[in-house]
Amino acid sequence: MAKGKAYGVGVGPGDPKLMTLRAVELIKENDVFCFPGKEPRETVAYKIACAAVPELAEKELIPIYMPMKMDKDEIRRQHKAGAEIMEKYLDEGKNVVYLTLGDSTVYCTFTYLQAIIEEDGYETELVPGITSFCAAAARVGIPLCEWNEPLHVMPALHKLGDDLSLPGNYVLMKSGSHMAEVKEILRKSGRDVNVVENCGMPNEKVYRGVDEIPDEAGYFSLIIAKEDARDL
Repeated sequence: MAKGKAYGVGVGPGDPKLMTLRAVELIKENDVFCFPGKEPRETVAYKIACAAVPELAEKELIPIYMPMKMDKDEIRRQHKAGAEIMEKYLDEGKNVVYLTLGDSTVYCTFTYLQAIIEEDGYETELVPGITSFCAAAARVGIPLCEWNEPLHVMPALHKLGDDLSLPGNYVLMKSGSHMAEVKEILRKSGRDVNVVENCGMPNEKVYRGVDEIPDEAGYFSLIIAKEDARDL
């Protein structure tokens, strides 16, 4: 029996209308779907995808526990366990579609499983989705970069002690839980700041300028910090 194929599919930032035709096609064509969480129907990825393709609710939904921990050995054990769950279906000749928020190549949990699955001899494919930072920039009506400006995409800025001193523009992701510290860094940088929280979702909020950003901003708060100068 031929083995199935594992897909890592990005469903976009939040608005179901921003899902790609390829993502919709794969959801309609396949029967087994994995989600990074203990309860698939509670994941953001499921809610986005199901709004675009309602028949997803009738498919087989598999939870894959992906811990947010610092213990690397425990993380590896959980990744291995998740890969083994997917491989059971692949061995039955079924394709497995792992649905993930945003894009499948940017801080995506599937890529950890992908490495294990490929090493075990299975075929995989990454299907891109619209990234949260591209959607957020469009939401506030600004370009992420122009002419020869570099763009720096960084996670959890508070852990890096960065002062945003490199030339170009910054996207800061996954800093919501330490927003107070990040706001101080942003103030010192003198950059023009826009934040979109829960981009494309019903509870979306936009903050323009550091002073508007609440210290308790949520996990899905994406920061765009741009240089003031525009020299083209």
